[in-house]
Amino acid sequence: MSSTAKTCLAPALLVAALSACSSAQTEAALPPPAAATEPTCGADQLGGYVGSTATEELVAKLRAWRGEHPIRILKPDSMATMDYRPDRLNIDVDADGTIKGFRCT
Repeated sequence: MSSTAKTCLAPALLVAALSACSSAQTEAALPPPAAATEPTCGADQLGGYVGSTATEELVAKLRAWRGEHPIRILKPDSMATMDYRPDRLNIDVDADGTIKGFRCT
């Protein structure tokens, strides 16, 4: 290889090597992608209330805990809208008012 070819090739190799280092550093410096977060109504935290009676006091306590987020109590055969609201807490109760479960919809 001639000295002219070596002189032209050396800067090209240097640029290629530096750009490879630069992109590797940039990729390593990037934070990992954010985990997919979907709003939750907290139903998974309320299992201790299953089997309790949905008294006015208990429902008031749950409403205070939820703040501005919606809550609805669903009795057997009650009508409910079918819109999906992952932040809405649904309290499923039986005919006697016993809490059967909680769910987010």
